Amino acid sequence: MVRYSSEVLTDAQNQLYEWIRKYINDFQHSPSIRQMMKAMNLKSPAPIQSRLKHLQEKGFISWQEGKARTLQVVEEKTDGIPLLGYVAAGGLIETFNDCKDVLDINSTLKKKNLFALIVNGDSMIDAYIADGDTVLLEPVNSIFELKNGDIISALVPGEGTTLKYYMRKDNKVYLEAANPKYSPIILEPDRLSIQGKLVAVWRKTF
Repeated sequence: MVRYSSEVLTDAQNQLYEWIRKYINDFQHSPSIRQMMKAMNLKSPAPIQSRLKHLQEKGFISWQEGKARTLQVVEEKTDGIPLLGYVAAGGLIETFNDCKDVLDINSTLKKKNLFALIVNGDSMIDAYIADGDTVLLEPVNSIFELKNGDIISALVPGEGTTLKYYMRKDNKVYLEAANPKYSPIILEPDRLSIQGKLVAVWRKTF
């Protein structure tokens, strides 16, 4: 894993770096030298160019001097988690003995605007989502982005927020639990406020 720390930057370099990161996150493109000068209250491009060179040398950015909009933030990366084979949940199987592959979670974490919620309750236990688990969700802009069987977090008027399977049939929305103790919640589509769609589940075991 490559790790970056503000401790290896001067205050001026770190100030510029954090401003660049925010700018690119907000506007999805890199700022110009003039915009950086204005943000740093500088009247000359020389200090900006010097800071950019140091940021590049230290591995925080990639940048081609003299070429517009080539500045990119070098994100912290991981080589992945070793995927060593299979583990039995029924009978015994042969143990793993070498690395078969790596589990790449970078693509999941790169999804835009991910947010997390802690599960309270056991209504999704048969979907392997237990009380106390943390779920990662991505925003849903429209109900039409969903398909039957998606697990969503939804705000139900008068009842609060719930994590359930999304099902739509006969112009009704059914929020179905993964636990037979709970009955489906049936709503008109326009009464449902969707917070997000499940991307991953995180469970601490210690």
